Amino acid sequence: MGTFDNCTEVTPACPVEATTYGYTPALGPNAALLAIFAICAIVQIAVGIWKRVYSYSIAIAVGSAIEAVGYGGRLAMHNNPWSSSGFTIQITCLIIGPSFVAAGIYLTLKHFIRNNNPEFSLLKPRLYTWVFIGCDAGSIVLQAAGGGIAGSAGRDKVDLLDIGNNVMIAGIAFQVITMALCGVLASAYAVRRRRHRNDPTVAVIPAKTKIFACVVAFAYLTILVRCIYRLPEMAGGWGNELMQNEKEFLILDGFSCRLPPTGDENRLCKAKARTA
Repeated sequence: MGTFDNCTEVTPACPVEATTYGYTPALGPNAALLAIFAICAIVQIAVGIWKRVYSYSIAIAVGSAIEAVGYGGRLAMHNNPWSSSGFTIQITCLIIGPSFVAAGIYLTLKHFIRNNNPEFSLLKPRLYTWVFIGCDAGSIVLQAAGGGIAGSAGRDKVDLLDIGNNVMIAGIAFQVITMALCGVLASAYAVRRRRHRNDPTVAVIPAKTKIFACVVAFAYLTILVRCIYRLPEMAGGWGNELMQNEKEFLILDGFSCRLPPTGDENRLCKAKARTA
């Protein structure tokens, strides 16, 4: 690694294979992901203002915007795989971006349970915000700190790179645990509610609400898959085989971090009272 410490661009002495990723990021897929996440951010801001759904819209828009910036960093690395600024931007933004989308999912779950028989939830609806967004904030801090440390270390400070890597792994692992716990509680609520679906006190969930819930569940699963993928990718060390596989990265970290659900989640999460 030391022989490439002064590399700033691809030359015969500094081949692309010697970079951390070992490849030149593909222009098409990364540009497409930048456009997708940028559009998501703009649309969510517009919908948030239109529907006056501010907290949810801010979380989704910020997460999407950060992802877009991250793919901008990868485009900079397409032009120059040795770009240290591009590497810092993409490693930091693509690590922390999905955490903001996860926060939007936690907010949605709170509204859904609060409006649809909260007595079946093992956790009070208002606590979903405090517990899970609080934990999410902690994971964001760890991931951002790790990304910052790794990005500022350069290629010659291996010990500092490893510290940044370990901090990011801790943040991602914390996020996986948080999301897994949220999934367990949401599943328990769904099972308990389904057992009482014929009870006259249980509200009827409209088709539009069910569709929105399915989209949110899909978003949850894709982010969880992305986090699980990131653990072995980061744990293998810089330049490991998994980290140097762009196709897997684009599928499991890029396109799997789907279009965030867009809409007025407070209205869509409301069920209709059961009528005789």
